[in-house]
Amino acid sequence: MSRNLIKPRTLKGFRDHLPDRMMAREHLIDIARHVYRSFGFSPIDTPALEYSEILLGKGGDETDKQLFRFTDQGNRDVAMRFDLTIPFARFAAQNLQEIGTPFKRYHIGTVWRAEKPQKGRYREFMQCDFDTIGTTSNAADIETLFVIHDLMERVGFSDFRVQVNNRMVLNGLLEKLDLQDKAVGVLRGLDKLQKIGRDNVIAELVEKVGTTNEQAERVLEVVGAEGTTDEVLSRLESLLQGSEQGLTGVARLRELFAVCRIAGLEESRVKLDISIARGLDYYTGTIYETFLDDLPGIGSVCSGGRYDNLAELFTTQSLPGVGASLGLDRLLAAMEELGMVESTSTPAAVLVTVLDADHVGDYLRIARVLRAEGIATEVFPDPRALKKQMKYASRRGFDVAVIAGGDEFATGTWQVKNLSAGEQASVEESQLVEHIRGLLAD
Repeated sequence: MSRNLIKPRTLKGFRDHLPDRMMAREHLIDIARHVYRSFGFSPIDTPALEYSEILLGKGGDETDKQLFRFTDQGNRDVAMRFDLTIPFARFAAQNLQEIGTPFKRYHIGTVWRAEKPQKGRYREFMQCDFDTIGTTSNAADIETLFVIHDLMERVGFSDFRVQVNNRMVLNGLLEKLDLQDKAVGVLRGLDKLQKIGRDNVIAELVEKVGTTNEQAERVLEVVGAEGTTDEVLSRLESLLQGSEQGLTGVARLRELFAVCRIAGLEESRVKLDISIARGLDYYTGTIYETFLDDLPGIGSVCSGGRYDNLAELFTTQSLPGVGASLGLDRLLAAMEELGMVESTSTPAAVLVTVLDADHVGDYLRIARVLRAEGIATEVFPDPRALKKQMKYASRRGFDVAVIAGGDEFATGTWQVKNLSAGEQASVEESQLVEHIRGLLAD
């Protein structure tokens, strides 16, 4: 009897993750988790679905258009989270009495945006966020930068730039140019500067935002200022005289760069960039974008900033915050392009082959001995030809194969093969753990 088969396929902008990619993803997640915990950030989780009113209007008109939004079976207007920051603001307001402030959290989870898929960007992707709420201290902003820096270093990058700006500087500039009422449009235009270029941004500011050509030129002139960090900050300080928020932004940036020098961060890795604005509407202070010098075209791989007003949408309690998010899938795509990802599809280092069905118990026992000593070990399930089992070991990416047949069981030994070097040795069972540890340490 014939039957109609369903064609296996994935939706556009979504994808399956095979074991080799998931191994690399989980490695990155482990690094992020370790770095976040080392700074004292605690883990939390929130639902994938929120009431639509929680998410709408928080990231701007474009983000609202990208929401996966629907009415559920309970006739509730719901949407899937587009980032982890808005749900965190709701979480903090709802659980304030229990968590207290200041509160430092990290959250590693999946988010969804119905945007046009492109290289390194999908409609379903994972973010690795960390945030500090309940303080306006510039120390929290500076520590956020330190976390980003240490995270990139631990992943294995040396040539990267964390570009830093402050929304108060930009807002002060708009105040001086009498553009406060067009702030949202101007900042969104600036956020496209690297993508579409100076002339196209000026055209957008004039034609869509409604600035004069002179105002647009002046904005681009200021944000494109060149020179040392101190020189640019001094010019901004002079330009922003009379703007309290503008001067506050400059002062916070001065302190940030001064502390970076005290802490010994390489100057090439932390750069002042007055042109970055971050497209999301909720940022109010320091903002960060991180670029790879070897792959600048892939965009920012870790971004964030200060958001002092976000939680005020959910509570009368003041909950200023600052944080950033590692773009896990984008960073992984960059690492693959740069040859930084090892191809392996198994978390186990050792494969115990099975040659004699009568000794299945011995194979399973020796694997248990190795695991008890902290060596991840897999047992091949069937007594197949050794050649086939070695092919399996090579394809999956094991480091070591443990082999035994009748002769080995008679003498109490195991054959141990270093799969990368192709070398094999006969090892007494009492020395097996030590021998394998030596191979894995090389």
